[in-house]
Amino acid sequence: MHYTLHPLGVCSSCIDVDVIDGRVHNLAYTGGCSGNLRAMSALAEGMEVEALLTKLSGIACGTKPTSCGDQLASLLRTALQKETEAL
Repeated sequence: MHYTLHPLGVCSSCIDVDVIDGRVHNLAYTGGCSGNLRAMSALAEGMEVEALLTKLSGIACGTKPTSCGDQLASLLRTALQKETEAL
């Protein structure tokens, strides 16, 4: 299933991701730190949603209380809840 988030408090303006069988695919950010976010997208490809939640939840960026990774964790938390409800 495809999910989109327009995050708040970070440089990126949009996060798109597909979650298939509990794994992350096609993660893409619009805006933000291009090199870092492309690297994160490549590293996340095929990873289990729960593993990414553990690694990314609560990460801050500089003095901001959140980060693009933390915002991805929020999106994945929502995706996990929706997939669980669908079962």
